[in-house]
Amino acid sequence: IMKKIVLLATFLVFGTGVLSAQEMFHFGIKGGVNFSTIGGDDFDDPDSRTSFNIGALAEFPISERFSIQPEVYYSGQGYDIQSNDNADDIEFQLDYINVPVLAKLYIVDGLFVEAGPQIGFNVKSEVDGDPDDFDEGDVDIDNDVFNDVDFGVGLGAGYKFNNGFFVNARYNWGLSDVFNSDELGGFDINARNRVFQAGVGFMF
Repeated sequence: IMKKIVLLATFLVFGTGVLSAQEMFHFGIKGGVNFSTIGGDDFDDPDSRTSFNIGALAEFPISERFSIQPEVYYSGQGYDIQSNDNADDIEFQLDYINVPVLAKLYIVDGLFVEAGPQIGFNVKSEVDGDPDDFDEGDVDIDNDVFNDVDFGVGLGAGYKFNNGFFVNARYNWGLSDVFNSDELGGFDINARNRVFQAGVGFMF
């Protein structure tokens, strides 16, 4: 089911690129930086992990100022287990393929706000003692400990220039628990994703 949802979302985003020439839809790419952590009753405000996001989007205009915008993007999430001033941090890395569907409202020409639901699929879970080196310090964690699917909502704002270039910032608020209580002997851990994103993109 997860693969079918991702394939459908990818088709909706990438498939509209063919139609963009008719000026009915707009296809785009985006990327940026993530500042992520995990919040909840069982987590005492851990330090944020700095990572990245990259993906594609499509904008479906409904009226002159209102659009629907589905996206598919890779998102590096998690938090810092230990932050060191003079050495590498130790990161809890929990990465997702996220598929939001946003309502986008242009307040004035170029300036927009956006909000909508998001579903994410866990694709990576590990502890990394050397984040600056992709091949060192990685310790895999049993994926069964984490829920495969993550539900949340996103709220953001940005500005799109006349040439198609845009900048935006968004906060993603997780609504579902990160950990799978069934794999933890029924012990519930209240922990949900919290991610602030800032990035740039281009609409064709």
